[in-house]
Amino acid sequence: MSEFVKIVEVGPRDGLQNEKTPLTLEQRKDFILDLMQTGLKLIEVGSCVSAKWVPQMADSDVLFASLPQDPNIQFSLLTPNLKGFESALAVGCKEVAVFTAASESFTRKNINCSIDESFEKFADIMAVAKANDIKVRGYVSCMVDCPYEGAIDPQQVAKVCKRLLDMGCYEVSLGETIGTATPNRVKIVWDACLAELDSQVLAGHFHNTYGMAIANIYQSLNQNIRIFDSSIAGLGGCPYAKGASGNVATEDLYYLLSKMGFETGINLDALMHASQNISQVLKRNNPSNYANAYWQTQCA
Repeated sequence: MSEFVKIVEVGPRDGLQNEKTPLTLEQRKDFILDLMQTGLKLIEVGSCVSAKWVPQMADSDVLFASLPQDPNIQFSLLTPNLKGFESALAVGCKEVAVFTAASESFTRKNINCSIDESFEKFADIMAVAKANDIKVRGYVSCMVDCPYEGAIDPQQVAKVCKRLLDMGCYEVSLGETIGTATPNRVKIVWDACLAELDSQVLAGHFHNTYGMAIANIYQSLNQNIRIFDSSIAGLGGCPYAKGASGNVATEDLYYLLSKMGFETGINLDALMHASQNISQVLKRNNPSNYANAYWQTQCA
């Protein structure tokens, strides 16, 4: 039996939040309805943040409430503070995500506080989440490099991950935020984390700025990481990291995993349908190598 790799689809949140074209609530809903047909079991719906700061994520709680519930699909919302968490709680969300970074400068730019202060904010969320039986996933940005500080000490990455897990996060996703990493550097970070933490609670979130995302995922697989975030059609990037192009495309991740013999649960036809639809809605080219090869083959 093939080993299963868990994919967290972040296109509706991390993807759309950095696209120049804001979608209507109905378009965002249609996008998620397409994703629900793909076999993806974990979909990040949006972010409960101020529409003033991230207009692409406006009314994410309303969007969440409008979606049909499927017992086989876990929807989640990003909640940067207690106010956002309460919005998620009010619409029945059973999984939220919190985020910090391994870089002090990035944390201040991204969420306007220090790393320690970000954990103080999380403490309130964790307490209410535990009382309401809500799962909390943690994000750690800048696992290798920071756009302001440069290289990050791998021990610092491991320290922040451990703090999130000790605080109550069930899983931590490490973000290669600006896409500058190469497999040798990714290996060092995973080595530092795996010296203290189980691979089953760690996820990789890779950006493809320099075309290294798939190579870095391959390295991660070799170190027994079996959870990855991806964004269909390579949507997104990071609004606080200049030049950080899209997340690794779910289509490319699917190709790597399926050809290596891993199970993903993905329905390829539905995945490509969703990929084509969102690319057309956004009027953008799909940067996925696999998607482009797939459609050329179909049209041949």
